[in-house]
Amino acid sequence: MSQVEDTRDDAPTAYVPPYELTKGQPAPIAAHGGRSYMYFDEDGDAGTAKAEKDAFELIKKGNGHALTEKMKNAPDGPIETKWGVGFKTQEECLQYIRDNNIQAPDGGVALPLRYTIHEEPSYSIVSSNALWEDPARQDDADLLRREERETGARNLFFPQVLRDARRIGEYHPGLDPRTPECMDKLGVSLAHLESECQNFYDAHEVERVFYPEIEKLLLEFFPGATDALVYNHDVFDKDYQGDRTENQDAKIPGVNAGYAYIVHNDLNDNSGRVRCRELLTKNLRNFGREVHYTEAEADEKMSRRFMSINLAKPMETVEQNPFVLCAWPSFADQPYITNYRIYDDRVGETTRFTHRKDHEWYWFPQQTKTEVSMLKCYDSITDGSVSRWSFHSACVDPTAPEDARCRKNVVVRSYVFF
Repeated sequence: MSQVEDTRDDAPTAYVPPYELTKGQPAPIAAHGGRSYMYFDEDGDAGTAKAEKDAFELIKKGNGHALTEKMKNAPDGPIETKWGVGFKTQEECLQYIRDNNIQAPDGGVALPLRYTIHEEPSYSIVSSNALWEDPARQDDADLLRREERETGARNLFFPQVLRDARRIGEYHPGLDPRTPECMDKLGVSLAHLESECQNFYDAHEVERVFYPEIEKLLLEFFPGATDALVYNHDVFDKDYQGDRTENQDAKIPGVNAGYAYIVHNDLNDNSGRVRCRELLTKNLRNFGREVHYTEAEADEKMSRRFMSINLAKPMETVEQNPFVLCAWPSFADQPYITNYRIYDDRVGETTRFTHRKDHEWYWFPQQTKTEVSMLKCYDSITDGSVSRWSFHSACVDPTAPEDARCRKNVVVRSYVFF
């Protein structure tokens, strides 16, 4: 899709990020040529009204529903796609891996990973959106729930080989996974942390103890970094028996019962900048230390390099449902597919990707509680000299014993400024 030009007479008053593409990167699969919905801001709504309208128009267009029906009616077994052989179930894909004797190098594993096969932008109305509680919009809510149920059928499992990230130097000679050079080249790296946080289910203790630890880690890890801001976190524990309730106003993320079994990235060209700007100038949904920059101060801070880094630390050694990461060079020339997340006051943008058999996947087998896996979600450098982002997923390790414990970890999101 081509870039949309600025044709409006009434220029938007909201912050609209500059249109970006990494050198060599094709245009994304996105609405409005990839422009941020901030461009469609009306009376401070951050473009949410326009995004919601587009969401319903896309559903009514019917391409997603048609693909869902096609997949539902497809026979069991391998499905030939332009990206390779895919499968509706993880079990079928795993059997294919075994039947074809797909091997992994030492420390690695061959397993199914779930990718989208729908090459259209998508929309999600988040659970906190007022639409869900509006009796007058019951029909809209029902339509959205049907769309959510159908979305899963637009993903297939594909066989992939994961390498041991601790052995990156064997695949990229001279590259140490515990260095910023690895992050620059691959978009992934590994750090060490012995946290003083005793209870990761206590959101306020996490904010008070763990956030400063991560900010210190980031400043020490990246030479030249001048500031690091941890702004929220998620806890993942399928087996947790306590209260899982999310409370955004109280800065409590809740405890996730599920894992994200879909290849994705949390940010993109637009949202990497928009999220940073709204944190700096509005302190919007910031679970960490408060920041209050003027627009001019934010402009100055964002005029230099900045990155968004996600960091995942286990609470105990990971036995099942590992968190896996893909290295930037293997998809740097691949267009991403935009997913728009519509809140009441903002439109987030995440990305999904279609399958490539040569995607360079890594994992940390039996990741321990002092090992912190790091992945890049955004980098403001666009000249191709460094990685822009990684993408990631959860998966099921077929080599783990049946009684292996599900992953219990905390994932924090941050920005690093230079």
